[in-house]
Parts: sequence; C-alpha cells; structure tokens
Amino acid sequence: MLVVDANVAVYSCNAGRDLGWLGDQELCAPALLWPEFRSAVRSAAWRGDISVERSHELALALGRLAVTPRTNRRLGPEALRIAEKLGWARCYDAEYCALASLLGCRLVTFDGRLRRGADRLGFVITPAEL
Repeated sequence: MLVVDANVAVYSCNAGRDLGWLGDQELCAPALLWPEFRSAVRSAAWRGDISVERSHELALALGRLAVTPRTNRRLGPEALRIAEKLGWARCYDAEYCALASLLGCRLVTFDGRLRRGADRLGFVITPAEL
C-alpha cells in the first residue's frame, strides 16, 4: 500500500496516465487529496498556465484514478503531532504523512520540500525512490 499526495495525482492526470507507473500496490490518500487537487488545477487555470477547459478535464480525470480515500479517527491528532514534530505551521502535508504513519506504509510525492522536510520520518519518498 502507498499513500499518494495531490501533486502525484496532478502529474498523472496531466500526463494522461493512470497510476500504474507506481507499481501494483493499493493506492490511497486522505480526503484532502481531492480538494487539494481541484485547488491546484483551478490555480493553474487562474494563472493562465492551463485553460479553464483543461482544468475541468483534469478534474474528471481525477475521478478515474485508482486511489481509495482513507480515513482514521486518529488522523487529525496524528497530523497535528507530525506537524509539531517537524516544525510545520500548517497540517496539510502532515495529513498525508499521518495517513502513511497510521497505515504503516510509504507516502509518495513529487514535492521536494515535503520530501526534505519529512525526511526524518523515514517513509516519505519520491517516485524515483520506489
């Protein structure tokens, strides 16, 4: 099992690919992935990096990705604990880390800042590290 974050989903959808390039493991994410994905593609459209039509296409493509939303009653407290441990002011990235921590699996991200910031957790990796 792998936890994927929104930038992995944006990359796959933008490339017109499913997530099979991550291997044959079960993929999951906290519920945050879906609004964060929509926010990223809307921001890209707002900046003019992609068309509004493309942002809608990407939002539809997200629904076709084989990512299971997962939750846990301890997700919030674990996200707060991780954010505090890592000195982060916000808990968005910590939500992904918390889910991976609770599930005992790895988190895959393209976000270099997240990868470096969470290095001492020992389970946050980039796709190249799979």
